[in-house]
Amino acid sequence: MLVRFWGTRGSIAKPGPETFRFGGNTSCVEVRSDAGTLLVIDCGTGAHGLGQALMQERPDGMEGSLLISHTHWDHIQGFPFFAPFFAPGHTWDVFGPSGLSGSLRSVLSGQMQHAYFPVTLEQFAATIRYHDLHEGTFRIGDVTITTHLLNHPALTLAYRLQADGATVIYCCDHEPHDPALASGLGPLSGQDLHYAAFIEGADLVIHDAQYTALEFPAKLGWGHSSVEYAVRLCEEAGVARLALTHHDPLRNDATIDLILAGVRADLAARGSPLEVLAAAEGLLLHTTARTPKAGNGAPPAEAGNDPATGALSDDSGGPPALVWVTDRDLEAALITALRLEGLPFHVCGGEADLRQRLEREGASLLLLEQALPVRDGPALVRRLRETPATAAAEIPVVMLAAVEEQARHDDPLVSEWLVLPVSESYLRARLRAWSLRTPCRWERARPPQDEEGRLRRLAELGLLDTEREERFDRLTRIAAAAFDVPIALISLIDAERQWFKSSHGLATCQTSRDLAFCAHAISQRSDLLVADTWLDERFAENPLVLGEPRIRFYAGSPLILDDGTCLGTLCLIDTRPRQLSGAELSLLHDLRDLVLLELSPQPWPVALHHS
Repeated sequence: MLVRFWGTRGSIAKPGPETFRFGGNTSCVEVRSDAGTLLVIDCGTGAHGLGQALMQERPDGMEGSLLISHTHWDHIQGFPFFAPFFAPGHTWDVFGPSGLSGSLRSVLSGQMQHAYFPVTLEQFAATIRYHDLHEGTFRIGDVTITTHLLNHPALTLAYRLQADGATVIYCCDHEPHDPALASGLGPLSGQDLHYAAFIEGADLVIHDAQYTALEFPAKLGWGHSSVEYAVRLCEEAGVARLALTHHDPLRNDATIDLILAGVRADLAARGSPLEVLAAAEGLLLHTTARTPKAGNGAPPAEAGNDPATGALSDDSGGPPALVWVTDRDLEAALITALRLEGLPFHVCGGEADLRQRLEREGASLLLLEQALPVRDGPALVRRLRETPATAAAEIPVVMLAAVEEQARHDDPLVSEWLVLPVSESYLRARLRAWSLRTPCRWERARPPQDEEGRLRRLAELGLLDTEREERFDRLTRIAAAAFDVPIALISLIDAERQWFKSSHGLATCQTSRDLAFCAHAISQRSDLLVADTWLDERFAENPLVLGEPRIRFYAGSPLILDDGTCLGTLCLIDTRPRQLSGAELSLLHDLRDLVLLELSPQPWPVALHHS
């Protein structure tokens, strides 16, 4: 196979005198088999130059395929500037993951709306067909292509191309599943080991290497690899040649030279056979197979030459989520969430309809209801899974219950219990995670066992929705100054919200309880310290972490009255990760006790005796 680089820069195009040799355009790679099959991988700004070259080569028309790894801008910005799309007689198939915000076609057309671009996707003169991808194997011409999900904030695919006896793999953008591997040291395990199996034995791997091991900790969660990780992975997988790409926009040619020299010196010192180079615009590689090797880690090629096999979704976007609930308000909420996430769904009219749908087309997800004594949700799932024709054994089941007492969290037949009420954002996050079969790194706290009495006591105090008071605001000001944090709050946890009696550094007066870190603190009735939210599975994808106020550090101490009622917390929030020392934690307890004095001046709160 012939491989030519047209764009090698990551994140944003950076052409100029200091990036002249390795290139300033964003990701775009041309691949051709000996039989003439033309593949373009990613469509960053480098696609503009490739498109011009293809028009000179075949102005009257050609056939080609575009494989998009994901739809972040640096990988699709060249799409509206790819000249063959505007030429009659040209035919292109466009493949890529669509995510859950719509089909691939709708996502690509989004950047060509009139608010952003003068020409719409509908004005292309070429024949263009769009194909949504998931993990699997399919063929284009004489090239067998296997896809693999990467660890990136957007749904991202790697491509393994096999033709002419050779294997080329393209992996952009990807972050180590285990952050410790960014140093290039330590054993591979879990998902990183599975990823190594995907690239095993390749003749050429084109891999994201935007950061170095020293830079990586500050970029954790951004979805990119270190140079050291890429090298370590390829050595482990027995790869012949590694091309480092997706160069950071702040990296000039001289720095890339230094990094490459260091990598090659390390490899030579330990006698590694791995060949490493830095991808550069215009670089042309002829990739041929080495001695045939057994077990290259990829699935066997599928027979046939039809693109619509294996990894490709059908026109409906895959099997639907099936919904069967009796509560009409709940049904409407589920329909809204599914539509906003772009997920196909069907609302079933009863158990017979549910069974028929499962038998006919399967399902991506079952959304059912626990409504005792009228309906026993787990019993329904058991009946479905005892019938082989329904093929329900591997389908995730999300069970919705009106009260916590009806949720059987230890039932092995139910994938997840959602106790109502639930916010739209949290519901969407859970549906998205189950549909993608990925963990949802955002958990809401279960209510404490004394929830009913706790809410009654909170209402008796008459604090909710009262005006701001200096006696409380004084304490949050002191807390923010003492700990050098931008936000300090006195948070009271109501049935469906957290409400702030005092809020220093935050404009809002309340949030949904699903979002509340403080709800976890009152559930466990002890200090909740989160040094870095990006590393905590309960909070990493919480909207308050991903968006404003961008919480990276949280420390909350529960406000427990003399009768044992936990009302909420005094909490500290920072936009940077940090730790609290023992002395600082004692100071937080002192301030919490002052808050308790204001909340319940007589008698002295029992929490003071447990600091």
